Amino acid sequence: MSSKIINGLWVEDSGNGKDAVLAIHGLGGSSNFWHSVLPAFGERRVIRPDLAGAARSTEAPEGLSIGQHVAALVGLLDELGLESVDVVAHSMGTIIAQHLAVRYPQRVRSLALFGPLAAPADAAREPTRNRARLARSGMAAMQEIADAICKAATSAQTKAERPAVLALIRESIMRQPAEGYARNCEALAEAVAAEVEQLAIPALLVTGDEDGIGTPAGTAALAERLKTRNTFVLQGCGHWTVYEKPFECLRILTDFYKA
Repeated sequence: MSSKIINGLWVEDSGNGKDAVLAIHGLGGSSNFWHSVLPAFGERRVIRPDLAGAARSTEAPEGLSIGQHVAALVGLLDELGLESVDVVAHSMGTIIAQHLAVRYPQRVRSLALFGPLAAPADAAREPTRNRARLARSGMAAMQEIADAICKAATSAQTKAERPAVLALIRESIMRQPAEGYARNCEALAEAVAAEVEQLAIPALLVTGDEDGIGTPAGTAALAERLKTRNTFVLQGCGHWTVYEKPFECLRILTDFYKA
């Protein structure tokens, strides 16, 4: 495994198979989000960047957008000499992944989407902008954001039985650069749905029965727009799918890549 900065993005690069996976984390995440499911990728090479402004990738341009994230990831693939990849993504990363697949269909062989959403619900856009403003007010604000997310975006079972998962989510969010996190909030708030109806690649959609962001209903609606898809709703699971139900996610991903 190697770790280095490529075009401003911190990238973990593991494996040496001829096929490769690009793993895209969500808002408040990092390359570490995918650590527990790495065995699902088998012999594939796995590319795990921290998105612009997130975690160890501290640089984030003003006016950061989903389109800029897509361009940065295409640039990363070019730099690594990867013509096409399987893409696995979480939360905001699933929006990026959909736009990547639509704009560059020759570069994406499949989509595996966890806590998926086509775009933020209209009712969520202004609160997301408000979160950006809160993040800019200092480290204490990032702590407040982290505590609120642990409370609102995880299942009752996770809160009752998995304190280590709550600590992991909290640490992931509190480790974000405040300005980079704020700009990613703003990028998410402005996101629009990609025209995924034109895609003809295998797609996997996994959400939790208590996911209030990538809701089961929203996931079902997105699935209906995709030509080839498998959908799973995990019981006792919120939005942080891979953290809350790692063994189930590992099994589902393993089966998807074996198909």
